[in-house]
Amino acid sequence: AHPTRILGAGWDSDCDNPPELWGTERANMILNLTDSSNVEIACLEITDHAGCVEFHTGGLACQRDSYPYGDWAAVGLYAEDSANVTLRDLDIHGLAHTGVWAGRLTDWTVEDVRIVGNGWVGWDGDIDGDDSNSGTLTFRRWIVEWNGCGETYPGEEPTGCWAQTAGGYGDGVGTGATGGNWLIEDSAFRHNTSDGLDLLYHRLGGTITIRRTIAEGNAGDQIKTTGPTLVENIIAVSYCSYFDGKGFTYNVDNCRAGGSALAFTLHPGDTITVVNATVTGQGDCLVIAECAGGESCTGGETVRLRNAIFVGNPQFGGGGDTTCLAWTSLPGDPIAIDHAIITGTKNIPSPCPSGSLCGVSPGLRNSSIQAFDAHLEATSPAINAGTTAGAPSDDFDGRPRDAQPDIGAYEWWEPTAQLYLPLILRQ
Repeated sequence: AHPTRILGAGWDSDCDNPPELWGTERANMILNLTDSSNVEIACLEITDHAGCVEFHTGGLACQRDSYPYGDWAAVGLYAEDSANVTLRDLDIHGLAHTGVWAGRLTDWTVEDVRIVGNGWVGWDGDIDGDDSNSGTLTFRRWIVEWNGCGETYPGEEPTGCWAQTAGGYGDGVGTGATGGNWLIEDSAFRHNTSDGLDLLYHRLGGTITIRRTIAEGNAGDQIKTTGPTLVENIIAVSYCSYFDGKGFTYNVDNCRAGGSALAFTLHPGDTITVVNATVTGQGDCLVIAECAGGESCTGGETVRLRNAIFVGNPQFGGGGDTTCLAWTSLPGDPIAIDHAIITGTKNIPSPCPSGSLCGVSPGLRNSSIQAFDAHLEATSPAINAGTTAGAPSDDFDGRPRDAQPDIGAYEWWEPTAQLYLPLILRQ
């Protein structure tokens, strides 16, 4: 009833100028929530004042061996054995190693938190020893970008982006073995040097729900989950060669591990549901589905793809190959597609799935992988072509869907004319 509260000035208004906590002289962490429960932290900027990256192999390594070490800190926020915590309105950026390093959490809520430009990883759930989380882990308006890159100071620009081949890491979000019910809404995972959202090790029970979220331009997989998963109104753009040839790139593994847009791992009998998604990519496949390691799937697993748009491209580094729609090693025929638009991929189903359109333009504002815009044009065949079965009531922007939902993440709305009347001043 009486949580410990660490609140920056402006926490109770719009938090447009949060106080800054910055680490220096090789500080291990700026905030430590070890064994801390019933805590609220709000309206803070957490960073350091150096552009170095810990152990970087490309010329940006931090000074660790002799004092003075410089104005850098390794980790923004650390937590273990921590329950009933709320993080709100935090800007965690530019740390030499990790934005948030946290495991063995129970019932955490994270809202309006930005984790950007941390040299190794954004949110790392793999702490020493057991990592598993439990309860409900809620993330809303969670921005996770540019992790695996250094951040210049004071310019806050990406630099020295690196990944695993060069000795770095690069996930936006990654965990060790974990459970818990994960709810992620209205969030973004963009331009991280490995996977965007990596919940591959969510193997210890619980569910994953992702709504109104974009994953784009990450160098590995865009969204990766294990276990029962519901994905609604998402945009997944596997522009996994994004870092190739960029001035801020040191050494990034383009399209690592296949560079899938959606990568699912299932336990025996699991169901994955993807509804009203818009998906494109230049990796090996747009969607992959596999059985969890060491388990024996039975053919009772389902990956349902409904009301979704799938746009393929030439595969990056594929020697002229094309991105495939979906690949699975699961037994039987687990991938169930209906009311979809499928174009530009190899292995387009034949016959075209129920209620679907194959090999036609989806009528997007921009289908280019480099400038992808998932909004529908007025002539799009996706308009009113979806099914109401399982469809969310809103779209990616939170706008209501009508009685005949469109296919894809966005519902098309006819532009409305606005009439401006002159203001007449009377004396």
